[in-house]
This record gives sequence, C-alpha cells and structure tokens, in this order.
Amino acid sequence: MGIKEGLMAVLAREDAHGYQLKQDLEAATGGTWHINVGQVYTTLQRLERDGLVVSVDTDEHGRIRYSLTEDGRVELEGWMGSPVELAAAGRDEISLKILLAAASSAAEARRVVEVQRGATMSVLQDYTALKAADDKPDLAWLLHLDRLVFSAEAELRWLELVESRLESLPAAALSSVRGNVLEDQEVAT
Repeated sequence: MGIKEGLMAVLAREDAHGYQLKQDLEAATGGTWHINVGQVYTTLQRLERDGLVVSVDTDEHGRIRYSLTEDGRVELEGWMGSPVELAAAGRDEISLKILLAAASSAAEARRVVEVQRGATMSVLQDYTALKAADDKPDLAWLLHLDRLVFSAEAELRWLELVESRLESLPAAALSSVRGNVLEDQEVAT
C-alpha cells in the first residue's frame, strides 16, 4: 500500500486538509505508519493532477480541504477489491541467507536457522507482551499486532521445516547444491 491509497481511503470517509489526513491515516493504521506531512501534500498534488481528488475549499486557517472524486472512488474500490500480492516468494533476506548458507556449508545453514529462530522467538515474546499489557487496545493497533504475531509464528514454523529438511538431506544432496552453485558461477564468468 502506498500513501496514495491510504489518503484516498481516509478521504472516502470525509473531506479533510493535509495535516488532518496525516493524523487520520496514522490513527487508522494503529500508529504503525508514521507519515511525513510533506509526503501527504506532494501526494495530494499528484492525486489532484490525476483527477482522483479535488480541492473543495479553504478553512479559516487557510488550509485547503480535499475531497475524493468519483474517479478516485472507482480507483479506491478497485484497489480495495484486489488481493495483495505476497512478497516475491523466496526473495526475502532470511530465505536467501539460508539458501546461500546451504549452498556453501550445511553446518552454516543450521547456524543461520538457529540464530534466526532465537531472534524471531524474542520478537514474538515482545509482541505477546504488548498484547497482554494493553487493557484497552485500539482496534487498528490490535489487528496490526495480531498480524505481527501470526507472521512471527509462521516464520518459526518455517524455520522448523528448514531445519528438518537440512537434517534429513543426505550429505551428497548438500554437495550437489554446492556444486550446482559453483557450476552456475563458472558459467556466469
């Protein structure tokens, strides 16, 4: 999601000036997204240029209020109605680190998994403590925190699978992976 979509979503509720949009967008995301007010105004200018918002008036403080146009509502509905693509599968840093470690040394790959598991477990404990400490959670913050908890739990399950596969993989298979990497490097040079 970009700031463009966020601003349009907030404007779908009511007209607002730039600073109010910044505050409303930060509140709507549970305070997890801190936005530079300059980005808000730059994005509003682009949205206005593209016919997705229009300036409607100026308040008593000289602040321009913006409104979502019909074209803006159509674009927002299209964005809201389309699924979010997952990050490029296998392209996240921990996946690459483990793959590179496995291609060079199985012992190093297991150590990478072990270190990551400890870090992820620590983060999961922090998230769980945050949930327990918040006696009147804001819905946006709670939903975001739930997402973080589930993501950490999923990473821990994946790391268990990686470790299991590394342990069950015969040494010859690991040598083959390392050999393929070396062959690919020779072809590339």
